[in-house]
Amino acid sequence: MAQLGRLLAGTLALAAVLVAPTPAAAHPFGDPQTVTVSADAARPEVVRVRWKVGGLDDLTLLGVSLGVLPQDRVMLDGAVFYRDADAAAIGPAPAFSAYLLRQITVANGGRACAGTVEPPADLAKAGVTVDYACPAPVGTASVVVRMLTDLNPAYQTLATGPAGERAVYRQGADSHDWALGAAPAASTPDLGRSAAVQLSAVVAGVLLVAAGAFLVTRRVRRARR
Repeated sequence: MAQLGRLLAGTLALAAVLVAPTPAAAHPFGDPQTVTVSADAARPEVVRVRWKVGGLDDLTLLGVSLGVLPQDRVMLDGAVFYRDADAAAIGPAPAFSAYLLRQITVANGGRACAGTVEPPADLAKAGVTVDYACPAPVGTASVVVRMLTDLNPAYQTLATGPAGERAVYRQGADSHDWALGAAPAASTPDLGRSAAVQLSAVVAGVLLVAAGAFLVTRRVRRARR
C-alpha cells in the first residue's frame, strides 16, 4: 500500500512538471522594432523618441512580462497570440510607461533628460512617443535604447534620426549619439557696405591712375624744356 502511494505521488509530481506553465518565449527574429529620434523645433531643449514594436506577438509578450496581461496569453509551448485588446490594455498602463523610461534614456552633455510618455492613441500601429526635456538646448543627444533585450538579448532596434541618419541598437551597442542641433546660419553679407567698399576701391584706383598720368606729363614737359 505504501509503495502504491509513493508511485501515485511520483506520477502526480511528473504530471505537474509536464503541465506547469513555462516562461514566455521571446520572438526576436521577426519584424524588427523601430525608433525615430528627432528634435522639437519649438522647444530646442526637447528630444523626441518614438518607439514602435516589430511583431505584435512581441507586444503581447511584453504585456505579460509587465503583469499587464494575464499569463494565459502565452500558451504552454511558448506560443504567443496577439489580440486587439492587448495594445489597448498595455498603452495606458503605468508599468508600460515606467518600462519605456527605464529602457530608453536620453542625455545631453552628460546630464540626464527627464522623459514624459505621451498616451498612445494606437500603440500597435503608430507606436508611442516619449519627450525628453534636457537641462539646455540640445546639440548632440546620447540616446540609449534597450527595448525588449531584457526578454531576449537577441532583440534589435532599427533607429532613424535627422537627415536620414541611421543606427542599429542591440545588446552591447545600446547607445548612439545623434546630432540634433541646427548648424549656425552663415552670416549674410551687408550688400550696401560691400558695394560702398567696392566703389571706394574703384574711385581710389581712378585717382591713382590720374595722379600717375599727371606726374608723367610733368616729367615730359620738363624734359622738353
